[in-house]
Amino acid sequence: MITLLFFLSSGLFLGWSLGANDAANIFGTAVGSRMVKFRQAAVIGSIFVIIGAVVQGAGANDTLGKLGSVSTLAAAFTVALSAAATVYWMTRLRLPVSTSQAIVGAIIGWNLYTNNQTDFNTLTKIVTTWISGPVLGGIFAALLYMLTRKVLNRVRFHLFYRDVTIRLGLILIGGFGAYSLGANNIANVMGVFTTAVRFPDIHFGIITLSGTQQLFAIGGVAIAIGIITYSKRVMETVGNTLMPLTSEAALVVVLSQALVLFIFSSQSLSNALVSLGLPPIPLVPVSSSQVVIGSIIGIGLLKGGKQIKYKVLGQISVGWIATPVIAGIVSFFLLFFIHNVFKQDVGFKTITHPAPVSQQQASDKLNAADTIVMHQAKQINKPVQNREGESSLNYGWIVSMFLLIVLMGVVYYFLLREKKMQVSEQEKIDDLENLVALKAKSLEQEMEHYKEEHQNLDKELKYQQKEMVNMAMNIIRKYEIVGQIKEDINKIKKSVKEDEARKALNKVILKINQNLLLDRDRESFQMHLEEHNSNFMHRLSEAYPGLTENEKRLATLLRMNLSSKEIASILNISPKSVEMNRYRLRKKLQIPPKENLTQFIRSF
Repeated sequence: MITLLFFLSSGLFLGWSLGANDAANIFGTAVGSRMVKFRQAAVIGSIFVIIGAVVQGAGANDTLGKLGSVSTLAAAFTVALSAAATVYWMTRLRLPVSTSQAIVGAIIGWNLYTNNQTDFNTLTKIVTTWISGPVLGGIFAALLYMLTRKVLNRVRFHLFYRDVTIRLGLILIGGFGAYSLGANNIANVMGVFTTAVRFPDIHFGIITLSGTQQLFAIGGVAIAIGIITYSKRVMETVGNTLMPLTSEAALVVVLSQALVLFIFSSQSLSNALVSLGLPPIPLVPVSSSQVVIGSIIGIGLLKGGKQIKYKVLGQISVGWIATPVIAGIVSFFLLFFIHNVFKQDVGFKTITHPAPVSQQQASDKLNAADTIVMHQAKQINKPVQNREGESSLNYGWIVSMFLLIVLMGVVYYFLLREKKMQVSEQEKIDDLENLVALKAKSLEQEMEHYKEEHQNLDKELKYQQKEMVNMAMNIIRKYEIVGQIKEDINKIKKSVKEDEARKALNKVILKINQNLLLDRDRESFQMHLEEHNSNFMHRLSEAYPGLTENEKRLATLLRMNLSSKEIASILNISPKSVEMNRYRLRKKLQIPPKENLTQFIRSF
């Protein structure tokens, strides 16, 4: 039992990888957008992937069996390990992979090493589905997307019901997608073991599980474990790599993928088409990733094709071509290693020629000679091969050397490509770092220059503000002194009785008033006031277009924190007039009664 589990480990690892990665094609959008919880998606996916593997997994497995019936347990282990190693290695190289293509390439590698014939009709059928699967997914996606848009345009869902409908649809379609994934891709995981491992049938009343179904159930559990243990990271990061998708488009993509996988694994549907006189459906494992990509491209082309990232599509195509080639090479050399180092039977095809009856004596002599040779071979512990075996071994060595050279070339190419990419990325990073450093230095210099200019401007503004305040204070003191002089003259005028003296005093007062009206200091102050507060007055005019020039001048004086009495002295009006102007200004500025007018203007 332990030996059996060891040989099955490569298939279980491949199943775990399939569940960890391809489950994102089914529930990735739903979990990433928080429409469905991961625990709910994992439970639904695990249950239905096992059901699909057990109920409908035999269809795709039969086609793989026609391509190459791996006859021994050691060979099955090696083939599955080759596919798993290829998937892992190419994933490390950031190349798109397909477990379906990897297992097909590994089986062909087994055919080449063991001299088993590859059925090219079956191979052609499989390769055709690698193209027709994505194309069919694109057609389904385009049709379903148009139908979905028409339904949504005609039926106006409430936002709540729309959300509930999408959630329910994601759960139902996700379950169908998990069923189809298990039905179609279980052959990749356990198909190579079905010939080498024979389990007795198990009867559960009316239900009977064959040995193949038991193997598929084990593989389905491995896929389920991959979904539960590792697919959450992939689901949460899956997104708009090839093209951004809406929630409706994502729903359509998942449904299209599930339909294609179901079609290529349904024996009943294929038989129904045959009964109608139509050609049967090729029951072949199809890569869910390829079908998803085809579905996305179908929707993208329907929208005009501008959002499709064709460079990414080209890289994916290169990965599709390289995967089966590398898997076949890896399988060939691992089989050579297992066969010659561990002396395991990997399923060589033996070639026998029966002896004619007329040559019975010659045959007896040949058998006797073979017995002697075999006895000598046992003495020296060396395997004996017939001429066909020797020619087969020579042929194997030639093919091995050729494939080794090809494999080394492929490995060298990808390593060189990865190194160039790393060097290129490092150069880009260095260039960006240098550019950022230069920009940072330039910005630092500009900030220093700006800071210096700001300090100088601040000093200048403070000096000008101080100068304006001093000028205003001088004007105020001047008017206070002149006002006192006028009061003194009026007192003198009252005490003087001569008319001529009183007339002379009136002339002095008149001159003082005329001089106050034509005061150059006031004109200069108002000119400086408007010049140094032009930005403030401009902002005030834009915010409140109805203000007069006198009101804007009053607001500017209030901004200098001058009192009504001081403003009255500067404007040569009475304090009562200033208070009236303040009231009108407050009304036009729409300031609440409790708010201070001066503070509002100073913070404007």
